[in-house]
Amino acid sequence: MVHDPRFGRFLKVSALVAAVAVAISALSACGGPNLGKENFARTTVPAAGDGAATSGPITDPAVAPAVLRDLLPCQFVDKTAMSPLGTMQGEATASSTQFDSCVAKANDPGGKEIRASVEVGGIVTFASDKTTGAVGGLPQVEVPDLGGGSGCVVSALTARNPAFGVSFRVDYTGGDACAAGRKLVATAVEKLHNNPQKYTPGPGTLLAVDPCTVLDPAAVDGVVKGGKPRPSGLHSCEWGLIPSVRVTMFPGIAPSEGDGWLKADVGTPSQAYAKQGTSGSSCQVKWQHRQWKEDHVEVVQLEYTNSDAQADKDDPCGKTGGLAKQLAGKLPPAS
Repeated sequence: MVHDPRFGRFLKVSALVAAVAVAISALSACGGPNLGKENFARTTVPAAGDGAATSGPITDPAVAPAVLRDLLPCQFVDKTAMSPLGTMQGEATASSTQFDSCVAKANDPGGKEIRASVEVGGIVTFASDKTTGAVGGLPQVEVPDLGGGSGCVVSALTARNPAFGVSFRVDYTGGDACAAGRKLVATAVEKLHNNPQKYTPGPGTLLAVDPCTVLDPAAVDGVVKGGKPRPSGLHSCEWGLIPSVRVTMFPGIAPSEGDGWLKADVGTPSQAYAKQGTSGSSCQVKWQHRQWKEDHVEVVQLEYTNSDAQADKDDPCGKTGGLAKQLAGKLPPAS
């Protein structure tokens, strides 16, 4: 199975749906006074534009990308974080394919289920249009579902241009999902400033690697003319549009041969595998960097895509393999 972090990212899907709602109506779906829907105390959100935090530069060292990469995401939806919403159901569950996300469930005092997903350092869309105030000195962005749906995405921005943040997708049928999200964001920002829990994976991990620094500009320029690094998450980076190159680092099952994946030599200690796309000109190559947890490993993936070219004339896997060899030499030695 090809790993693509763009699929399943709750922020992008929710924000696109919410954009339709914004165009249709000027209603603020989550800020209304429908107290009968809630089973926990409301939070007060400053009006948009209150203070420099809602529009000024974000310089808080506690939310720098290098700091956020090390953080355990499940601490933001653990029992302590979820308790203001209701009774935790089971344990928070970390993603098996992302370093930076986790999900948890709780039941409110009335028995209604609240499902919360957190993504640390993910892209926040509509940040300029949906900023509702500030929380702990960081801009707060609130995007409710279309047409009074049961969900809401609430984020504390950690960077601008592009906009990234610590974001919560809350689904709360019969309750106020945005109010629940605001509570989780407030708790998260407080944790960010008070010794947050960190991963302890040991030396050689990919966790601390800035993916936008692992390819030499000259190497990229030979494949994507004038391509500049553009972060697409804490552990992914892209160069160019058409054509484009993308580097992603994630936990997953060890890559293997089959389903179109063939052995490739990119100079890595472990076997690499490449797979050519079926439309346009595209190719992916990935390999195991080191052990992660249990049956999962840390995986590096590089993808080249050119929708304006044909594979037989563009040699996508040749280009991908060449970049992968250079990339492999930039990574920390696996322990």
